[in-house]
Amino acid sequence: MPTASRRTRRRDTPPPRTGSSEAAVLRGFLDYLRDSIAAKVADAPEPQVRTAGVPSGTNLLGLLTHLTCVEGAIFLGEAVTDWPATFRADPADSAADVVARYRATVGRANTVLDGCADLGAPVPRPRPGRPAPSVRWALAHMIEETGRHAGHADILRELIDGAVGR
Repeated sequence: MPTASRRTRRRDTPPPRTGSSEAAVLRGFLDYLRDSIAAKVADAPEPQVRTAGVPSGTNLLGLLTHLTCVEGAIFLGEAVTDWPATFRADPADSAADVVARYRATVGRANTVLDGCADLGAPVPRPRPGRPAPSVRWALAHMIEETGRHAGHADILRELIDGAVGR
């Protein structure tokens, strides 16, 4: 357990003050959470960034690998055949690799969202014939999913080196 003197406190970033539209609020909170979890992983030390911090096996790289897959499935229509496997990062991947892959997937997802004017419309999918959730549902789900795992990352990172804050 890190001592108080080893704790690193990041400047706590408050929730976003986004535009007044529903889409701006939803996207603002999602981007806020995306940035928060990527920052927790980006500078985490090796090998702890990939070491299980709890009995379930959860680790920082696995959380971000999973969120990359969820973003790809929800917004880009990418197929996932083994969800439990999405919590495991490739052993050859560095933290920088996983963060870069996540940010690239988020960028592609945001490009899709930029073309969605109606929150009630289905998310566009590159795989025809597959049912798609509404943009509103997809955004709300990704806020929940990302927020949940950002909370896990907060705890794991504090256990690793005492770093706290967003």
